[in-house]
Amino acid sequence: MSAMTRALGLSLLLFALVGCASQTVPRRDPAVRIASVMAFDAARFAGRWQVAASHVPGCAGAEMVWAAQGGGFAISGSDCTGTAPAPLLAEAWLRGPGARIEAAGKAFGGDPVWVLWVDQDYRVAVLGTPSGRWAMILARPGAARGDLMVAAREVLAFNGYDLAQLAGAR
Repeated sequence: MSAMTRALGLSLLLFALVGCASQTVPRRDPAVRIASVMAFDAARFAGRWQVAASHVPGCAGAEMVWAAQGGGFAISGSDCTGTAPAPLLAEAWLRGPGARIEAAGKAFGGDPVWVLWVDQDYRVAVLGTPSGRWAMILARPGAARGDLMVAAREVLAFNGYDLAQLAGAR
């Protein structure tokens, strides 16, 4: 075998290994059905939120601002859906039924965002994707009460998310 053939074979093996390593680890059991919040008030959801827990290490405490506009939101802050926190500046639109949000471009990893739960006073919310690539718990600054955080984690578990992969509030 020539040196060129060995080098080519080694390169192909390296690309295959890198490809396997960069695939997303499933964070949700796909056999579990999920649903978005039906009684969702975009005006009440609008405002400043902090990431209380996310599948992205280092995102706890990151801020997001959801400004209501037209049929959706202008969203800024941190995108905590990839492998590391990233800047977020996107427009998003509500796509029913329920609280299903579609953001422009590569925001939120290009996935639709579903609001899986929000407490009645809009202090804590759970966001996730039908694909199960990520989920997060958002809380209004200073509003992450223990009982609400327990409820948010229970919602994630009910929707098939692996809580062991969730970084942040426990």
